[in-house]
Amino acid sequence: MRRVIVVAVAGMGLSGCASFSFDSFKSTPPTVPVTLESVPSGAEARTSNGQTCKTPCSVNIPAGETGFSVTFTMNKFQPATVPVQVTYTPGDNTGEVPTPAITTIEPNPVFVELKPAGPPKPIRAKPKKPKPPASAAAPAASPFPNPPPPTR
Repeated sequence: MRRVIVVAVAGMGLSGCASFSFDSFKSTPPTVPVTLESVPSGAEARTSNGQTCKTPCSVNIPAGETGFSVTFTMNKFQPATVPVQVTYTPGDNTGEVPTPAITTIEPNPVFVELKPAGPPKPIRAKPKKPKPPASAAAPAASPFPNPPPPTR
């Protein structure tokens, strides 16, 4: 009976190893800071990956990112979107002199000058037709009779 219990416990212990993964030992990918600036300052900057801040500010982008865009918005100004290119070059540890991984962000800082929103277009009133002067002669005979004056 002891052997059966030992075998059962060993089997359960080994089955736990099947679900073991080395992913838990991987570090999170490094991030690279990207500076966001606008004129006027105080605009809301929103990246395409969901990060937001008020300019001037900085956001951290994963080093493996390939590219993203930043949209700047502010009341009374037209929104502006700037594409950002991220280039990641992995390091090389196989040579005599190891080279580190390099992440290049273009442009950095991301800068935009917001243009004022134009004033709203005025509503144009239709030009009024001028009334003929009261002293003007009555038109020649009309095929329609004059309407009776209004009663009060």
